[in-house]
Amino acid sequence: MTDHEQNRFTARAARYARVGANVGGVAARMAGTRFFGGDGDAANAAALTKALGGLKGPLMKVAQLLSTIPDAIPQEYAAELAKLQNEAPPMGAAFVRRRMAAELGLDWQNRFGSFDFKPAAAASLGQVHRAVSQAGTPLACKLQYPDMASAVEADLSQLEVLLAIQRRMSPAIDAREAIKEIGARLREELDYRREAKHAALYGLMLDDVDQVRVPKVDSELSTDRLLTMEWLDGRKLLTFKDEPLEVRNRIAVAMFKAWWVPFSHYGVIHGDPHLGNYTVRSEGDDEVAGINLLDYGCIRIFPPKFVAGVVDLYEGLRSNDQARIVHAYETWGFKNLSQPLIDTLNIWAGFIYGPILDDRVRTVANGVEPGQYGRKEAFQVHQALKQHGGITVPREFVFMDRAAVGLGAVFLHLKAELNFYAQFNEAIGGFDQRVLADKQAAALKEVGLTQ
Repeated sequence: MTDHEQNRFTARAARYARVGANVGGVAARMAGTRFFGGDGDAANAAALTKALGGLKGPLMKVAQLLSTIPDAIPQEYAAELAKLQNEAPPMGAAFVRRRMAAELGLDWQNRFGSFDFKPAAAASLGQVHRAVSQAGTPLACKLQYPDMASAVEADLSQLEVLLAIQRRMSPAIDAREAIKEIGARLREELDYRREAKHAALYGLMLDDVDQVRVPKVDSELSTDRLLTMEWLDGRKLLTFKDEPLEVRNRIAVAMFKAWWVPFSHYGVIHGDPHLGNYTVRSEGDDEVAGINLLDYGCIRIFPPKFVAGVVDLYEGLRSNDQARIVHAYETWGFKNLSQPLIDTLNIWAGFIYGPILDDRVRTVANGVEPGQYGRKEAFQVHQALKQHGGITVPREFVFMDRAAVGLGAVFLHLKAELNFYAQFNEAIGGFDQRVLADKQAAALKEVGLTQ
């Protein structure tokens, strides 16, 4: 075993020990109380949340993603995990110096006009620092924490232990494929050179959308674990939640376009619509010129036929065409669909598609708090699946669903009132799978990405 391999093995073993001690004890409690199959135990949910919250790294991020997939985990857990805000205590200046030297060399500071050692933001996989280029351009430097690759593998393994308990005790939702998908996206998220290509892809896809700004990457100051982009000034989205409706609606339209234009024209979605990934930008006297899209780690590129499935389900629901609805589910990868299972999936589809099927100005959901968006429907789905048999969630469905729920929660935060039907049909109008396939292939080739 080489020194490098030994270091990686040691890091991974240490992570297993830390995570295993925290999660293993909670898992034992769950198994002992049959939590996953019982009426729920808020104390166990709180204990797991505490264990995850004390760990910097991907397990916390995975837990948050799982908490948004309908009933992949029990409601008590989802409520507790939703409290994790993807924040972690920042690393100090000495740590930052070592990490920057490892990425750019010992003379790294000479390559910047200035560099702020106090992080502007700290999250589960890394932290962001403000800097200025030698030419005077404001920059955002996202620096990955050390040993994250080892942490990802260790954490995903521990999570499988928890989900194995769930499958035995409450088999209505089989999340094994979901975990494979989350694992694949997390591994991609560790590759900052890939994220730089994602940013370039979004710059291309949204070039004609004035309401959305994409930062440019400084490739000379970026590596596999350091991503340097231009700093885009803006205010946090939630600071606008009490602004006049017209202002909030303008932000909501920009959010809708940032998500649906890439998906409907190129088959690409931003899979993590976390509030911290957006800021609202001003321009001249215009206080709301649009939004800045800041993070490109969690991007999902879909086969064109998956996008066609989204359109088929929409049209099937709109015209009550059962054959087209079933075809859409099968296109996505759902298998062994009996009529009761189709009816159960339609509960969730009716919720997700409801706003874009309703040709009028409306909120995305009336009387629902952002953190509870989709919870009632998820409970109905779970009850029906317990009665009619379990189902395996296809991989490609995971981030589509995650993004739709997250985007809906943003609209609830903004209390936006839009004609979502009109917005959707403007984005998807004239959909042609072959045209999308050609546009997607050309765009991926241009930025150096493969599907």
